[in-house]
Amino acid sequence: MDGSNFQLMHTMLRVKDLDKSIDFYTRLLGMTLLRRDDFPGGQFTLAFLGYGPEKDTAVLELTYNWDNDDGYEIGTGYGHIAIGVRDIYAVCKGLEAAGANIPRQPGPMKHGKTHIAFIEDPDGYKVELIDLDTKTFA
Repeated sequence: MDGSNFQLMHTMLRVKDLDKSIDFYTRLLGMTLLRRDDFPGGQFTLAFLGYGPEKDTAVLELTYNWDNDDGYEIGTGYGHIAIGVRDIYAVCKGLEAAGANIPRQPGPMKHGKTHIAFIEDPDGYKVELIDLDTKTFA
């Protein structure tokens, strides 16, 4: 199959504290809360965030299950969310000043020229920052 009939719509993460996660992705990473929907019958809330409208761009879906106060195990299958940024060193300096955890400080990739960093959201999910000024696209 070719990809002409497909469109990437969203990536979903289950989160322990929805408000804290929305704050992280909006305040620290500059996303916009596009919509937030409560489903009382299923006892969960969905929040969709992104850098543009859902009809035009892939977005991040945060799922909060009302009855889970313990959080979730990330597991070994999850990798990361990737976000492109300009001037990764300044971005990471600002994120660190705002309290973000940066387990992999910005620098060149192993075996490559693109500069990257990894930060963690409040639930420990990895977010890769890719410096668009050094990224080479195939």
